[in-house]
Amino acid sequence: MNSTAGTSAVRPAVMAAPTNVLIVGVGGQGVIMVSKILARLSQLQGLQVKQSEVHGMAKRGGSVFSHIRFGNEVWSPTIPMGEADVVLGLEWAEGLRWLRYLKPGVGTFISDTKRIVPPFSCRDRQHDARHGYANHSVAEIVNQVPSAFAPDATGMATQLGNERVANTILLGILSTVMDFPVESWREVLPEFVPPKTVETNLKAFEAGREWTTKPHAPDLNETSVVQHAMPTSRREVNLEITEAWCKSCDICVKMCPERCLALDDHQIVELVKPEACTGCRVCEWLCPDFAIAVHVSSVPIVANQAGVSTEVSA
Repeated sequence: MNSTAGTSAVRPAVMAAPTNVLIVGVGGQGVIMVSKILARLSQLQGLQVKQSEVHGMAKRGGSVFSHIRFGNEVWSPTIPMGEADVVLGLEWAEGLRWLRYLKPGVGTFISDTKRIVPPFSCRDRQHDARHGYANHSVAEIVNQVPSAFAPDATGMATQLGNERVANTILLGILSTVMDFPVESWREVLPEFVPPKTVETNLKAFEAGREWTTKPHAPDLNETSVVQHAMPTSRREVNLEITEAWCKSCDICVKMCPERCLALDDHQIVELVKPEACTGCRVCEWLCPDFAIAVHVSSVPIVANQAGVSTEVSA
């Protein structure tokens, strides 16, 4: 979904004041990579660049942010509240949390609608329980911010075959509101991504640019982007574990509320108590290497009079 009424491209080379871009997200999403690409582009244009970042939680799913300021003359590395020309969120709640830094009325907000819900937001383990995650809908934000882009970048990246290139899709969108030559973006991008993923990242960049050319009207009937912390009824759960991606960090094992997971003899995560898994997705959200995908059946399971669980038609 996007709203571009009154949008004008940010032209750093001709602006007297520095251009301010705030990049925010969750550890492991590539906030630092995105900021380095933008800093490199600015240097290639002959601009001064200042960067300030916090990334100590990069491998633990914590908040990560990076201030990028560039222009003909830049003194401070941090962006004052209300002075960001662009807020780029790689995760929905993080984008919302930093919205107050956006220039009122003229700033551009770009955010993936992906939700990474921290464990402390899932205090209630009962079915039909809501968690404490940010409850602002996409439609609400798009209607409040004159220039807003809210794509399902993670979904688009998954269709390209690599969920991790969601940040590059957002870079493609960012390139449409920055006045850097598009060829410069395409030349710089391969410097900062793994060599084997260059082709996929370039496709993701183009997909982001193409997304901005299509109409994406907000769903005014949407009440919230927040999903239930638990399924509304008992359902069959399947954990898809990509063993090659598992780095044996043990985060999912320690944070699983139901203690369903363990590391096997090869230190690869496995589901050892499938009957106890509720499909809460905490393991999926916390995995810094995208090694776990949780699939919850759309068909509820109910117990019959004999106490045997069976599936029922939706």
